[in-house]
Amino acid sequence: MGLGNPGRQYEQTRHNVGFRVVDLLRQKYQAGEGRAAFGGQLWQARPAGPGDSRQSVVLFAPHTYMNRSGQAVRELLGFYKAPAEDALIVLDDMNLPVGRLRLRADGSSGGQKGLADVVAQLGTQSVPRLRIGIGSPPGRMDGADFVLSKFSPDELEWMDAAIVEAAEAVNDWVFYGIGWAMERHNRKPEE
Repeated sequence: MGLGNPGRQYEQTRHNVGFRVVDLLRQKYQAGEGRAAFGGQLWQARPAGPGDSRQSVVLFAPHTYMNRSGQAVRELLGFYKAPAEDALIVLDDMNLPVGRLRLRADGSSGGQKGLADVVAQLGTQSVPRLRIGIGSPPGRMDGADFVLSKFSPDELEWMDAAIVEAAEAVNDWVFYGIGWAMERHNRKPEE
């Protein structure tokens, strides 16, 4: 479940890296156009994994705006009767350097309002999450303005690589679990 804000004006902003990961996975898994459901866009796929095994995967991009993502996530999980541990929330994090990935099985929201709403709506902190570093606001720039800004050309190069690795991390989570994915992807981009 990639978090972000709907609408053309937000497409390439820092806040929408979760949407970008879902879009890349949608293409990789050949999930088609998807459909509107649960206050967002939903795709279903059965990607091939190790040994030609197949796994049912639901990709989801809530269109309820970042700060209200939790309701859409709760409705989706309720429909599938899936526990919070079966969801992976992909989101931006301005406490991490640009391009840095951090996977966790649970924990606090760390101040990220979309994740805070998901945790509140689900009533548990046991929600796996993949944070993608977007850097921190320069000088005295307001955080809300910063997350809605676009990446500089230099940052965009890092982010494009991070989006590809984040999609790989999601794929590893799907087929090998959170522990394997954390071991493989929780490192600095230059490592």
